[in-house]
Amino acid sequence: MEDARHEITRRELARAAVLGAGALGTKSLFGTEKGEPQMKLGLYSITYLGVWYRGGALTLEQVIARAKKYGYDGVEIDGKRPHGNPLDMPKSRCRDLVRYARDRGIEIYAVAGNNDFSSPIPEHREAQLVYMRELIRMTAELDAKILRVFLAWPGVTLLPEGGGRYDIAQKIWAESHKDFPQERIWQWCREGLKEACRFAADHGVMLALQNHKPVVHGYKDVLRMIQEVDSPNLKACFDARLEHEMGPEELVRAAREFGALQVLSHYGNEYSEAGGKIVLKEDDENGPAQVQGLAEIGYIGYLGFELCHPLPTVNGQLVDVEYVDQNARLAQIYARGLINEAAKQKV
Repeated sequence: MEDARHEITRRELARAAVLGAGALGTKSLFGTEKGEPQMKLGLYSITYLGVWYRGGALTLEQVIARAKKYGYDGVEIDGKRPHGNPLDMPKSRCRDLVRYARDRGIEIYAVAGNNDFSSPIPEHREAQLVYMRELIRMTAELDAKILRVFLAWPGVTLLPEGGGRYDIAQKIWAESHKDFPQERIWQWCREGLKEACRFAADHGVMLALQNHKPVVHGYKDVLRMIQEVDSPNLKACFDARLEHEMGPEELVRAAREFGALQVLSHYGNEYSEAGGKIVLKEDDENGPAQVQGLAEIGYIGYLGFELCHPLPTVNGQLVDVEYVDQNARLAQIYARGLINEAAKQKV
C-alpha cells in the first residue's frame, strides 16, 4: 500500500484481530481517544428468518433482543415475511418497533430489499416497483434511512424439513433471461432503479446498491450503475465476500474507489471457540482487508453480520437456532477485533 503504516499481511491482521478481540462488549477504538465517529456493528435479521436452520423465525422483537444481548449496535430488517414485508408493516407497527428498539439502545439502521428489476416481463418489473415503493415507505417510517437494493434477485426456495435452496430459483431466472443480451437486462434494471430513486427522494431514504449477482458481476458494475442513474439517493453497499476473484489489496483499493458512496456493508462466516479463541470455519482472508478499507475511507456506517447460506447437519439433523446464536455472539467479537486492529493502523 502507499502508506507504510498500512503494510500488514492479511493473515497477520486476521490473527491479531482474533487474538485481540477480548471479551463480549469490547469497545471499538474508533472514537475512544480523539472523539472520532465509530464504525458500528449490526445484526441483519436474515440470520434469524428461519431459512437456513431448523426451526421457525424469531420475531423482530426477539431479533432486537439478540442484538442487544450479543453486543451489536443496531439491526437491519429483511424486507420479506415473516420479518419486514411492507404488507405486514403499517405505520403503527413501524412506530411500535422503533420505540421497542430505542428503549433497548438498538438502532434500526437499514431495511434489506429482495427486489428484481431484471425480468423480461413488464408486469413483473412493475410489480417490483410497487414492492420497492412500499419498502421505501416502510424504511422511512422505521427511521432507518437506508434501503439495501439489488439489480436482480432470483430468490430462495424454503424446504419443509428446514433450510433452503438457491438452485431452483437460479435455474428459473437463468431460463427466463437466456434470450436477452446483457445490455438489455442492464437497461431494464437501470430504468427500475431510476424510478425507485424518485420514490426514495420523496421519503428521504437512501438506496444502497449491493454488489450481488446475477446482473452485477463485480463492484465496478455497482459504480457504473450509480453513475448512470445519477441520483443523490443512490449509493453503495459493498460486500467483500461477494468479490471472489479479488485479493486483500484489491479490496482496499475498491473501498477507496467507493469512498463516500459506501453507506452499508455486510460480513459473515461460521464461528466456534477452542481454547478461548475464535475459530473460523472458512479462512477469512478478505474480511480484515474489508475493514481496513472501511477504516481508510473514514467509514462511520454499519458493518452488518449475516448468516445467510446453507448450514451444516449434526447427527443427521440440520442445526437449530442455538447454532445461530453461537455464531451471532462470536461474529460480533470477531468483527470488533477487526475494527480495533484497523483503528490501530490509523494511529
